[in-house]
Amino acid sequence: MFPQLAPFTDFGLLLMRLMVGLVFVPSGWNDIKDPNTRSKSIGMSKGFTIFLGAAEIAGGLAVTFGVLTQLAAMGLILIMLGAIQKKIFVWHTGFWGEKNSGWHYDLMLIVTNIVILFTNGGRFVLEQYLPFLHSQP
Repeated sequence: MFPQLAPFTDFGLLLMRLMVGLVFVPSGWNDIKDPNTRSKSIGMSKGFTIFLGAAEIAGGLAVTFGVLTQLAAMGLILIMLGAIQKKIFVWHTGFWGEKNSGWHYDLMLIVTNIVILFTNGGRFVLEQYLPFLHSQP
């Protein structure tokens, strides 16, 4: 309908990547800065909570800056699948949940990361400037 917007696709993907970083990096930081409290709230061990926080920070930064973008997006998808599994089967939370604590938010982050996975985050990624990440013919 608006073909004149097509040249801005890479800007849209950049904004999407920035949003992923804005969500995952602070979330991971919260896991790491107080793993005892956070581990109790999510029902996981302290060690796993620290690992989860580090993975969220690393994945969020990688997606944001566009370094190993597809691998990072896959990792973040797995984290969110775990969150959805916990909400549905352990906490019995519905799609919308109580006080908007449902798994609709987690699903949205999965779909966002699937778009990043399929597009490699668009043209504005740092990995294009890192030749050791590209296979040689």
